[in-house]
Amino acid sequence: MSTTLHGPGTRRTTGNSSLGRLVSDTTADLQKLMRQEVALAKAEIRQEAKKAGEAAGLFGGAGFAGYMAVVIGSLAAMFGLAHVVDIAWAALIIAGIWAILGAIMAALGRQRMRRVSPPHRTVETLKEDAQLMRRSASHAKAIAAEPISSEPAELLVPHTEHSHR
Repeated sequence: MSTTLHGPGTRRTTGNSSLGRLVSDTTADLQKLMRQEVALAKAEIRQEAKKAGEAAGLFGGAGFAGYMAVVIGSLAAMFGLAHVVDIAWAALIIAGIWAILGAIMAALGRQRMRRVSPPHRTVETLKEDAQLMRRSASHAKAIAAEPISSEPAELLVPHTEHSHR
């Protein structure tokens, strides 16, 4: 990057942008980037929340089935011990069915919960963004650390075929 003298003891970068403009553009770009990252994270989290909701529903069903198995099993045991009659055996069969359904729903819920994952793309792009920001910050520090020269700098004159000295 070349420099030109724009007054006693002042230095500016050549090109279309001043340092202030570069900082402004960088800030705007970082804001846009962060908005995009948040949008990506929301989309990924929404997707994973749906999977988690389905798994939670199956766990809820398994919990209800387990509750029913305990209630009906307890009633069956109570009736079976108090009166050895056919109704108690029927209650035990129903409790067994509920226990089997609960086990099936718990297995399905566990299987679907394993499919829930963190937002991998967002994590990766955030890591890349952090590296980019570190490089930009160190580059900006290096530019800011350059001493301002009091010696006149070369004026950059566009070279044309017709220019003679």
